[in-house]
Amino acid sequence: MSRAIAKLRHAGRGTWWQIVSLGLAVVLSFAGVGAFAQSAVKVPKPEEKDKAERAVKKQQEKKAQRTSAIDFRGEKAFSDKELRSQLKEQITTIDDYGLTAARGDDAAFFLELFYRKHGYAKVSVRYTINGDRLILDINEGPLVTLGFVNFVGNQHQSADILFEYAVGPTRERYSSMQSKLPFVAADVEEGADLVHRLYVSNGYLEAQVEKPIYHYSDDGSRVDATIPITEGRQYTFGQVSFSGETIYGSEALHGQLNDLLEQPYTDNRVSDIPRRLQTYYRTRGYYDVKVDATANPEAASNGRVPVVVSVRPGRLYHFDGVTVKGLERLRSSYVTRRFSKFSGKTYSPELVDEKFRELMKSGLFTVLQIKPTPIEGNALRLDISVEEAKSKELGLAVGYGSYTGAIVGVTYRDRNLFGYGRPISTLAEWSERGYKWEILWEDPYFFDSDFGFKAKLSALTFDFDGYSKFETGLRLDFTRKITKQYEVGLVLSERHVDVTSAAIDPALLGDTSYFVGSIGFVQSLDLRDSKVNPSRGFVLDHTIDFATSAIGSNVNFVRSTARFTYFIPFGHEPETGRPDRRTLLALGARAGIIHSLEDKTGPAEIPIDERFFNGGNSTVRSFGERELGPHNHGYPIGGEFFSIFNVEYTFPIYGELLGAVFFDAGNLLPNSTDPFDSVTAGFDDMRYAVGVGLRYKLPIGPVRLDYGYNPDKRPDEDQGAFHFSFGFAF
Repeated sequence: MSRAIAKLRHAGRGTWWQIVSLGLAVVLSFAGVGAFAQSAVKVPKPEEKDKAERAVKKQQEKKAQRTSAIDFRGEKAFSDKELRSQLKEQITTIDDYGLTAARGDDAAFFLELFYRKHGYAKVSVRYTINGDRLILDINEGPLVTLGFVNFVGNQHQSADILFEYAVGPTRERYSSMQSKLPFVAADVEEGADLVHRLYVSNGYLEAQVEKPIYHYSDDGSRVDATIPITEGRQYTFGQVSFSGETIYGSEALHGQLNDLLEQPYTDNRVSDIPRRLQTYYRTRGYYDVKVDATANPEAASNGRVPVVVSVRPGRLYHFDGVTVKGLERLRSSYVTRRFSKFSGKTYSPELVDEKFRELMKSGLFTVLQIKPTPIEGNALRLDISVEEAKSKELGLAVGYGSYTGAIVGVTYRDRNLFGYGRPISTLAEWSERGYKWEILWEDPYFFDSDFGFKAKLSALTFDFDGYSKFETGLRLDFTRKITKQYEVGLVLSERHVDVTSAAIDPALLGDTSYFVGSIGFVQSLDLRDSKVNPSRGFVLDHTIDFATSAIGSNVNFVRSTARFTYFIPFGHEPETGRPDRRTLLALGARAGIIHSLEDKTGPAEIPIDERFFNGGNSTVRSFGERELGPHNHGYPIGGEFFSIFNVEYTFPIYGELLGAVFFDAGNLLPNSTDPFDSVTAGFDDMRYAVGVGLRYKLPIGPVRLDYGYNPDKRPDEDQGAFHFSFGFAF
């Protein structure tokens, strides 16, 4: 009976594709921020539950290692410590409640199970009780590996694909680099069930996958498996007919389902038909729409299954008002004004979802529930229930960069200044090259408009190779989203720069103490699927700014930069079919030009701190930071035009550890007196990098280690450079 109960316990384990990735960030804060669905009512706190479970397991581990109430005999493959760790729950139960035959039998069963999971298919464990001691005698038997997996009867699915499903339950416990897997009969049988599910998901409703047949080698150390398959007919969707008040007509509704109906027939895809059509109607204001889909495989002709869809659209609803409850510190107008433009418009859940995500992104709420409530006639009121997050946060950051060295920073942020939901933050940072302080105030709804506003006041010192500077400044950003992907902005900037020391000839420095006031225009088109970990799409940025005496500038110039980065996925997750973010080709191109508007002569029309530099962890990686281009006394002096081209291919190694190979090219020209001729000549003087790297993916971006090799080394240049940094290269 005890073994039967234990087997039932074991049967509850999850299937092999349920893999969870956990990213950790170290933050010292007054409050945390969560992410929620629109209908969320309470922020889950799994970390508290996990912490409690870890504490229990830690205590069990300690008790299992120090108790003398259990002895193992015959173990060879695993140490006494490992076996005690595997039985920590059973040992704790015996230690707390006493030794009985049933508990001894449980311990023997779970120890056998542990061995079988590691390929000891013929293991046997016998228990004896000697007074208050449990003795487990282990006969391990040989380690049995899984050999060939042969499929018989598969005509429409390749053996390679079926093999990945068959060995999946075993593979998830071992590295993908391990060629020989242990034989675990339960895993192979679960894999056969996964093969059956694969067939059903591809329309083979009558497919049969038999229990594996095992063939042991003469010495018993290897097992080949044969899995018989009867595929049967593949079913597809046949005629789809509509009943009820369709409003938009059968052709329009069928158009919403075309991609779905082109796939093989499955019950899950039939269930997806109502969901798709309900979304279609609700985005057009039919909040109470009801859609049912009924399929009849028995009536299929030549494998084509007819489907009948009934539609009851209900009333056409319009937005009418918002109520908010649960606010304590935040003013209710912050929420109600986000929905004020909806009044009188046709109801659309997409608009509600968009505002929901926008509000949750602010970090002001731990609970946010939006409930559409029908009121008089065809009107819908949005009843919003919230729970506010703690708005104040203190953070400590510690880092390292190959150029800046060690970095330590402290941040303080208040997301709800004076109850208006406008965040303010301060940063104090020290690195081995200087100090930085800044205060940033943000208003995402400037005067409750569609414009965003940021004001940043900053001061910093920094020791570059060749010169040091002290800078203070104020920057004002006004931005407006034209679409979800396209944003434009106006930037006003006033800075005072002092070059406090220099080892570069004064004639090449330009002005060393000056105000620079500029006004600029920025635009960005971002079609990436994620800004943090993109797997497809592209981003295009462009800036142009003018420094002019009309706004207090001591120097006058025009400057423009452009960036284009394109991400192409090269792999897919076998379980979901979604792009595998770990296998990726990234292409990038950047360029910039700055041109003096003054009638100056000499080699330094533009101050050194306004010039462009090239080389480093995000540009041409065969050079050290800022080392590509003209030098003076061995120090870089920058230039007035640059270009950078990058190609990088990343691929998985193990878990979140990725490998990368890359190629970079770029140049840096000393002046832009005749931009066209200079740029054309500059492309004949490109510098290159060929390299390899490692990436470790975190939820907030990758940590990178790169080495770039210089294939065209010139005198006084290094053969290559190492770079350690955080974030994407381009």
